[in-house]
Amino acid sequence: MLASALALAACDRQGAAQAAAVDLPPLKSLAAFPVGTCVQAVQLDDPGFAALVAAQVSQLTAEWEMKMEYIVQDDGSFRFDAPDRIAAFARTHGLRFFGHTLVWYAQSPPAFERLDAGRIAFDGAYRNYIHAVVGRYRGQAVGWDVVNEAVAEDGEGWRDSLWSQRLGRLEHMTLAFQHAREADPEAVLFLNDYNLENLPKKRATFLKLAEALLKAGAPLGGLGTQTHVAADLKAGELAAALKDLASLGLPIHLSEMDVSLSRAEGLIRDPAKLAAGQARVYAEAAEAFSSLPAQQRFAFTHWGLRDKDSWLKREDAADTPLLFDDAGRPKSAAAAWAGGLR
Repeated sequence: MLASALALAACDRQGAAQAAAVDLPPLKSLAAFPVGTCVQAVQLDDPGFAALVAAQVSQLTAEWEMKMEYIVQDDGSFRFDAPDRIAAFARTHGLRFFGHTLVWYAQSPPAFERLDAGRIAFDGAYRNYIHAVVGRYRGQAVGWDVVNEAVAEDGEGWRDSLWSQRLGRLEHMTLAFQHAREADPEAVLFLNDYNLENLPKKRATFLKLAEALLKAGAPLGGLGTQTHVAADLKAGELAAALKDLASLGLPIHLSEMDVSLSRAEGLIRDPAKLAAGQARVYAEAAEAFSSLPAQQRFAFTHWGLRDKDSWLKREDAADTPLLFDDAGRPKSAAAAWAGGLR
C-alpha cells in the first residue's frame, strides 16, 4: 500500500507541474540583469533545446565539461572539445559565457596525484592548468568559478583536499585566484558554494573565507551562491542569504538555481502545495536578487531550463525542479519568477 501511495504521489506531483504551462515572454527580456542556464555539449544537438536556450537566456555555463574530470586526461594532457562547442554556441548566439569551475575539492585527477609531493612541481602544474583553461577563453568568459565548494558542510572551517594538502589551506585558493587573474585580467573571479540559504553557519564561514582571501591579496571579484533549494525552504531565508552575501559589496552570482519538489520533507505530500511552494521560492529569489544594487547583480543562472534535463532527475525521475516542462513550455514557476522581478 505504501509503495502504491508513493507511486501515486510521484505521478500526481509530476502531472501537476507539467500541466501548468503558461504564456510568458523570454526570461532574458523580463530581467534587468543577465539570465543564464547550464548546458552540456551533447544537448546542443537537440534543435528544440538549442532554440529554447538561445531564446530564453543571455548567459551560458558549462554544466560539468569545464571541470577537471573532463578536461584533465590520465596522461596529464587537456581536452577542450566539449567546452569549445559550448563557447562557440555562446558566440554564435550573442550570449555571455561563464566558466565553471577551476578548483574543486571533490576532484583530484590522477595526473595531479602522481606528481611528486614536492611543492615546486605541483605548484607549476597547478598554475599551468589554470593558465591553460582560463587563457583559452580569455576575452570571452565574463567570469569564472575559481574555487568551488570550499566550506565544510557543517560550516566548521574549510574542506580538506589534494590542493590544500599540497599547497596550503588558504594558499591554494589564493594562488588559484592569482593565476586566473594572470590568465585573464578582465574576467570576474568568483568564490562559489551551496546551502548558503538554509545553513546560516555555513554562510558565515563562507563570508569569513571571502574576507580572508581578500586580506591575503586574492583578486576575488564576486560571490556565487548555487541556490539548489527545495520547495519547502522557509519564507525569507533566501532573501536573508542574499542580503548577507551582498554585505561585502561584491557582485553576486545566483549561480545554479533549481527548486526540488522531491527534496521537500515528507513522503506523501499535496502536489498543489508543493507547486505553490516552488513558485513562492522562485518569486522570492527573483525579488531578492532584483533588490540588490545594480552593480552587484552579476547574473541569475538557472541550473537547466527543461525539467527532463535536470540533474535532479537522477535522484527522482518524478521531480520537476525547473521553470520549463519537458516540452520546453514555461510553467507556473516561471510566471512566479517573472512576477518577482522588480
